Amino acid sequence: MRIKRRFIRWQVDFPVKIKINGKEEGFIDAKLKDISFKGAQLLLHQKLPEDKFLNLTLILADKSLEVQVWLVWRRVIDGHYLYGLYFTKIKDSDKEIIYRFVQQHHLATLAKQWWQDRIEKGGEEMEDRRIFARFPVEFSLRYLDLAKNREGIALTKDISAKGIGLVASEELAPRTSLEMWLEIPDRGEPLYTRGEVVWSKVAESNKYRAGIELEKADLMGLSRVLRVA
Repeated sequence: MRIKRRFIRWQVDFPVKIKINGKEEGFIDAKLKDISFKGAQLLLHQKLPEDKFLNLTLILADKSLEVQVWLVWRRVIDGHYLYGLYFTKIKDSDKEIIYRFVQQHHLATLAKQWWQDRIEKGGEEMEDRRIFARFPVEFSLRYLDLAKNREGIALTKDISAKGIGLVASEELAPRTSLEMWLEIPDRGEPLYTRGEVVWSKVAESNKYRAGIELEKADLMGLSRVLRVA
């Protein structure tokens, strides 16, 4: 299994203000639950526009960040909206603002999470899976094994913007490259994507579980999945 480095996610639970650039509305209050250089979790009263890239201004303490985000997922909690944001565009200067904010306001959190992560992962840091949350869904999937030029049918078990968990009738060896067509019951065309098998194991007699890492984060595809899940 390939190990990828990630940016550490800091739990902050801090009040912030955000504004959707280009909208007439001004800043709205929100709570920043956690943040990394790749994304954040944000809790607020107001529902945000979905299925599009948003340019946000985020006031973090006394500093202003200008980031482009995609809303990867949404949950409703006691009448509030909790969003998982993925930063599709962020400047190095804004990453510095994030780090300085955590250093100044959450120094204990910074130290604890830095050392805990390095101890648990042996210096290697796994991909930040909190932003790319997995959703349990069962859809039919057709795949093409590019090395063997052989087609197969599988059933998805869970999906995120970066990966697919599936069950197939044949074992898919790690590092196998796949082209995939996902049958989403929304009367649209099958969702096409590419990925690589990162793990595989026997689930039951003549059934195999596999985890597929997608070639790139498929944010538009995930939006289609969540609308019918």
